[in-house]
Amino acid sequence: QVQLVESGGGLVQAGGSLRLSCAASGTIFSINTIGWYRQATGKQRELVASITSSGSTNYADSVKGRFTISRDNAKNTVYLQMNSLKPEDTAVYYCNCNTRRRSVPVTYDYWGQGTQVTVSS
Repeated sequence: QVQLVESGGGLVQAGGSLRLSCAASGTIFSINTIGWYRQATGKQRELVASITSSGSTNYADSVKGRFTISRDNAKNTVYLQMNSLKPEDTAVYYCNCNTRRRSVPVTYDYWGQGTQVTVSS
């Protein structure tokens, strides 16, 4: 079992910055992808950024150049640095872990509880 706990959300003015943290506990297999998703009121959940166990990153077009995802394996934590925030970034941000063992055709998917990010204009 894997537990994910997000923190760092809050209220910030447009143009400001926040850093979200996703702290993981439990067994995460060696092959894994940690993703930050967000869901705004009345909209579908969307992928914001992801990082693999090998360090490869991926970003939604809407956040490229503004957000940076990183991981600190010693602390079992993934971060999302959000700069130049816009009102349209307002959403609940969720941490996701997708993981599997090599050569085993079974994947596991875990979600955190979410943290609210509100960007005022």
